[in-house]
Formats: sequence, structure tokens, C-alpha cells
Amino acid sequence: MTRPRILVVGAGFAGVGCVRRLERRLRPDEADLTLVTPFSYQLYLPLLPQVASGVLTPQSIAVSLRRSSKYRTRIIPGGAIGVDLRSKVCVIRTITDRIVDESYDYIVLAPGSVTRTFDIPGLVDNAFGMKTLAEAAYIRDHVIAQLDLADASQDPDERASRLQFVVVGGGYAGTETAACLQLLTSNAVKRYPRLDPKLIKWHLIDIAPRLMPELGDKLGRSAQEMLRRRGVEISLGVSIAKAGPREVVFTDGRVVPTRTLIWTAGVVASPLIATLDAETVRGRLAVNAGMDLPGHDGVFALGDAAAVPDLVNGGDAVCPPSAQHAMRQGRTVADNVIAALRGEPQRVYRHRDLGLVVDLGGRDAVSKPLGVELHGIAAQTVARGYHWSALRTNVAKTRVLTNWMLNAVAGDDFVRTGFQSRKPAKLSDFEYVHAYLTPEQVRERVEERGEEAAVDTGDGGGTGEGGGPG
Repeated sequence: MTRPRILVVGAGFAGVGCVRRLERRLRPDEADLTLVTPFSYQLYLPLLPQVASGVLTPQSIAVSLRRSSKYRTRIIPGGAIGVDLRSKVCVIRTITDRIVDESYDYIVLAPGSVTRTFDIPGLVDNAFGMKTLAEAAYIRDHVIAQLDLADASQDPDERASRLQFVVVGGGYAGTETAACLQLLTSNAVKRYPRLDPKLIKWHLIDIAPRLMPELGDKLGRSAQEMLRRRGVEISLGVSIAKAGPREVVFTDGRVVPTRTLIWTAGVVASPLIATLDAETVRGRLAVNAGMDLPGHDGVFALGDAAAVPDLVNGGDAVCPPSAQHAMRQGRTVADNVIAALRGEPQRVYRHRDLGLVVDLGGRDAVSKPLGVELHGIAAQTVARGYHWSALRTNVAKTRVLTNWMLNAVAGDDFVRTGFQSRKPAKLSDFEYVHAYLTPEQVRERVEERGEEAAVDTGDGGGTGEGGGPG
């Protein structure tokens, strides 16, 4: 008899939280555990703006899965591009572009999210994203390169366009990105005596009427005031009408010459969810309070890709796609997978938000822990304390704390690492949203591989490998 096969898709807060709990609570001979992820690390996403601004090194927020696991989990380096729920097969594209069919008995879907884009002319070809470690490191190189090129240029128009920066998205990611990068340029320009600091302009725009509305009116206004005091121009009720390589057009008609457009206007569930041909809520997989998929045995979904009922707030709404919920959902799903294995009753997910923290760089921050409104040094202490405690390994905690201390004492050297090549890398180069199969392609592939296996072995089982879909 073979052991039950548990397949976890995704190594974000939800997926890693689930895997770690399964490793701790499953008996060694009780099940085989496999994790599908392109990278062998968990990215601590909330600190990504501090990587882009050089406060933290990329390695410090990339928590090694092999260091933090108990080595029981088999890791497949790749991404799931389709799932056949009926045949219980997950189609995986490895990092070498091989297509692998992985069978499972239980599957935990935590593929996360991708950047939400709209049908705006030129957007995906001219905007930078801020969702991955590579994007954060690339943006830092790009911003410093704009200072270098502006300093070397004799053309005042080119210099002006290189020193204007536009960030779209007034949520936590966009606000922290604009704040941290503005601090980077204001400190770096001191090393460029030929550049007039007044030429550096940061624009933060959002179609919503307020920045970070979850903070409430008072803290939201406080955050805006901090940014405006530092020279960030905030435009609300505005978005992008057109994006070009050297200028962007706002929906209010303004034309801003710029070589830097950073797009952080929200996220949507991973395109993997659309391959399941299952019910969704605004693109997220519709699951029940135990995070299993109704009508499909052994299928669980959580995190950004799942519409998990928020029982604390009545159950009509769904849990927001935050790290707080994802981490705790991972533990609950792990317990429910084990319960399903052992024939025990399952748990429902309940969690009340602990609060919100926003680090704006330097001494600026706003926080709302347990409903208490803070700003300034007190807010930054809470924000960094929360992030530091949430890091999974002592090595990661040591690296982050050391980086913070070193940056506070010694500052930054503002050097480029060489990430930027002659060809710019934009949204379309970092997120492979067109790499997924359609539900029909998934079914056709699984049926074809099943027929081949039946010819080769005399039965309908087995795992196939081969090229991509036609």
C-alpha cells in the first residue's frame, strides 16, 4: 500500500505555514508531502519596499525553505499551470520548462496572487511591478541608474524626465514603495552635486478618494501629511490613461515626463484558479469555512487565491488577502488535511485582525495595533517589531535586524548591482500570466497521458512527462 500523497502548491505565507505544520504533526510514515514552488524560499513580502530602497538586502527577506523545514518535504522547482480535480492530477511547468504531471490524494492550493492590471495602453510594456524579489532589486538598480544618467546628461528635458517617478496604487504596497524610494533618492542626491534636488519629484496616485482607507481618517491623513512634507505629490481620484517609455498620461489630462512607472494597483488571484473550472468569487476559489472545496474530496484552498468566509465578521464577507490571515489559514488547513487523513472532524477558520502597520521609511510610520492609533517613532517600533517577530527563522531575524542597524548607522552607498541590462525588464517580463493552461487543455493532457500509460503498463495510472500543451 502506498502512503497518501499531499501536494501543496505555493510557498507564500499560506503554503509554507501549511507545510511546516504538516511536517510537525504528521507521523513519518503517515503521508508523502510535496511542495511546488519556483523558488526554494519564502518571500517576506511586506518588507519588499525596504529591499527596493536598499535598507534590507534581498537575502534577508528570502527565508530558506530548506533551512526552516525538517527535510521531509519533496520540493518540485516549478509552478502549477493546471489542475484536473476529477483525475487528481496537477500539471507543473518546472524551471527548465519541462511539463510534469503530479498525482495527489490531497491538494492544498495556495498559489497566491499576481499583479492586477487593466487594459491601459502601454501599461504592461512600460511599467515596473513590485511583487517579486527580482522586481524589487531591479527597481533599486533602475532608480539609481536614473540619477546616474541624469547627472551625466546635458539635456535638461532628459534630466527632468529621469528625475520624475510615478507610483500607481494608494494601498500599503504602493504607499510604502513611494515612501521608501523617495527617501532613497533624497539621500542619494546628496552624492550628486550637479543635480538640483528640487528636480526630483515623486508622484503617488490612486483612483480611490483616500490612501489606505483601512487605517481610518485620522491615520490616513497623518500618512498623507508625512509624505507631502517630504515632497511626494499625492493625487487621488486619478489613474493612468496611457503609459509610454518616456511619459505617462494621467486620467485628469496631465502628461508627466518620466522613465519610471511603478504599478502597485492591487492583486488578483493566480491564473491557476481559472484552470480548475470551479466556482469562484471575484476570481478567488469559493471554499467553505474549513477551506475545502465543496463537491471535491481532498481539495483545499487558502490565502490570496481563496474566498474564505470571514466568520468573525458575520461570514458574509471574505477574509482580506493579508499575511496575517494567510499564515493562520495555513495552520488550519494543515490540521484539516490531517483530520481528513485520520477520519476526524474538521475545524473552521476564525481570526480577528491584530491591526495594521505601515512603515514609511526613516522615522515616519503609522500603525493601528489592536485598534490603537500610533504615528512616528512609536508606530515604527510597532511596525518593525511585528515584521521582525513574523520572520520564520532566527537567521532571517538576525539578518534583518543587522541590516536595520547598519543602515541607521552607516547609511547607503547607492551602488547598482548590475541587475539592469540594456533591455529594460517590465511587468510583462516578470509575471508569466499567459503560461497557464485552460480547463480544456488540462483535461486533454491528462486524458492523453492516461491513454499512453494504459498502453505502456496495462493500466490507467502513472505520471507522465513531456512537452507543453499544443
